[in-house]
Amino acid sequence: MTTLSFQSLPSSLSLYPKALINSYKAKKSTDLPDLKASLSAVSIDRQHLAAYNAVCGFGQGDVLPATYLHMLLFPLHMALMADESFPFALLGLVHISNSITQHRPVNAAEKVNLTCEFGELKPHDKGVQFALIGKAYVGNELVWSSESVYLRRQSTGAEAKSDKPKETKSAGTPDFNAIWEIPGDIGRQYGAVSGDRNPIHLYNFTAKLFGFPRAIAHGMWTKARCLAAYDGRLPAAFKVDVQFKLPVLLPAKVAFQSIPNGKGALFSVADVKSGKPHLAGSITAL
Repeated sequence: MTTLSFQSLPSSLSLYPKALINSYKAKKSTDLPDLKASLSAVSIDRQHLAAYNAVCGFGQGDVLPATYLHMLLFPLHMALMADESFPFALLGLVHISNSITQHRPVNAAEKVNLTCEFGELKPHDKGVQFALIGKAYVGNELVWSSESVYLRRQSTGAEAKSDKPKETKSAGTPDFNAIWEIPGDIGRQYGAVSGDRNPIHLYNFTAKLFGFPRAIAHGMWTKARCLAAYDGRLPAAFKVDVQFKLPVLLPAKVAFQSIPNGKGALFSVADVKSGKPHLAGSITAL
């Protein structure tokens, strides 16, 4: 396996041009490369952490939200997908799911070692999907891991199955726990903190260039906002899984619902008026 070792986190903004250029090059292979990215001894910038917490709705403190480490890892995702050996064009990739496992809380005073590599390439009824596997260590201790699944749309001839979530309401269950008014500039706010300045999230006119009627919220911001709803009530070790459904067109008014489920909870985000799903997820204590 070839390892891309970084001395500091690469800038996602600087990687976009490289990824776009590689998107137009002829690819000799459709296999995922045997490639890994790593960065050691990452110090947490407390001002940056505070800014992330504010944008995503977390309270301020010394313990990192589980989604914060994903945000730190994202530039390594970009570095792998910007590499010439990556077989797919960056344009058109769809982030369809994300799973995060927090093995123990991570304090902002700790330095973390980050790694990222490709997971399995699998067929999908709308094309092919692949995973990016991220891990965070403190010393040699695995404290956090993630799997992000991306879809590359291709013609398969198969009929797409419905993405609508199963009905989870029962008698006496409220339609929602909270209504969130999401501002039109949340993509720019989150992009400034995360470094993920994909044009589809920034302005209506840049989103329209890629086929969206308006700018859309980052999926990982929506996941973080859901996790923030449980702030102070999460176990020390847990797994949080989400499936990204329909994009959140900005500005938006959405309903958040949470239902207890054994050792955790099921949660969802849907459009207030239409009820169309944006995200479905679960939290499981370990």
